[in-house]
Amino acid sequence: MTSAEREVVLKNLAESSDRLRATTQGLSKTQLDYRPAPGRWSVAENIEHLAVVEAGILGMVEKGLEAPPDSSQRSAMDDPGMIADVAGRITRFQAPAFLAPTGRWQEDELLPQFDAARKRTREFAATTNANLRIHFLPHPILGLLDCYQWLLLMAAHCDRHRTQIEEVKASEGFPRAAAAR
Repeated sequence: MTSAEREVVLKNLAESSDRLRATTQGLSKTQLDYRPAPGRWSVAENIEHLAVVEAGILGMVEKGLEAPPDSSQRSAMDDPGMIADVAGRITRFQAPAFLAPTGRWQEDELLPQFDAARKRTREFAATTNANLRIHFLPHPILGLLDCYQWLLLMAAHCDRHRTQIEEVKASEGFPRAAAAR
């Protein structure tokens, strides 16, 4: 990873995490658990999903780096296009069952779980000397992405679900602060 790439990915990871924290700060258990409609995720479920996905993607990237590099392959998307698609929720898809929220953690454990996973990702991004651009992993919807793009995807995925959380909070039935305690 070049120093410029490292700077970009670390900035994206930090800023997306900060935005998620700002969006979820001070929410009560009632607010975290509020589901705007059947089949829609609550704030808590979005955070759980983010923590699970973050840990899983980092594991995939680390495992992907064990394979020989292949400079003949090309990513299916460029970096800005992939970020825009993921963060902007352009391509919609259902999370596979193993990444869906199941109530793994209590409400007060959700952000610490996400923070721990994000910390590992940031530490990896800050210290790896691997050329992430010549190692590739397939995404089930977006196609082939290089391992650097997978790190960018984590930040964009966080923003994708932060937007979903903002929609939950803006929904008509969302418990307001005074009634949510």
